[in-house]
Amino acid sequence: MRFTRLNPQTWPILALIFSAAMLAGAHAFETFGRYLPCDLCLRQREIYWAAMTISAIGLLAIRQWKSVRLVITLNALLFLCFMTSLVVAAYHAGVEWDIFAGPAGCSSTAGGATGEIPTGIPSLEDLNRPRGTVSCSEAAWRMFGISMAGYNALISLALSVASGYFSLKALARAEKPSELY
Repeated sequence: MRFTRLNPQTWPILALIFSAAMLAGAHAFETFGRYLPCDLCLRQREIYWAAMTISAIGLLAIRQWKSVRLVITLNALLFLCFMTSLVVAAYHAGVEWDIFAGPAGCSSTAGGATGEIPTGIPSLEDLNRPRGTVSCSEAAWRMFGISMAGYNALISLALSVASGYFSLKALARAEKPSELY
């Protein structure tokens, strides 16, 4: 399988890369920015781990058995995975905006947290102290008024739309119903 252009067979490679990038970004915020994750943040990460696993196993299966049905199934599974991520991230953003009630175990704050929403680049002094909250109802970071959960929801929306599009595109390429089996 050569990666020459974006199509239903190559989309899972990009889905794997995007998922890895989202996880790397989350861990960078945690490690370098000292933004501690809450329970809902961790759930969102689990979904990206699932998307990476689905992509990797699916790509191996497609390489072994060349089948339109496998391509359709893999992209449909990625669609469901990213839709789940969208729902969890949108729920988390809604909890931060007090639209929804948060989970019961998601209300404590981290020791040393100031409750302020940082907007700039942290200084070297800031890197040495914990900064953020483990409360699902308080956004640890915002840019342009959108929290990390909000950006995750937007990215998950884009990834789910792409996965659904490539699943439908693969389905349309199957000229006869017999090719689906």
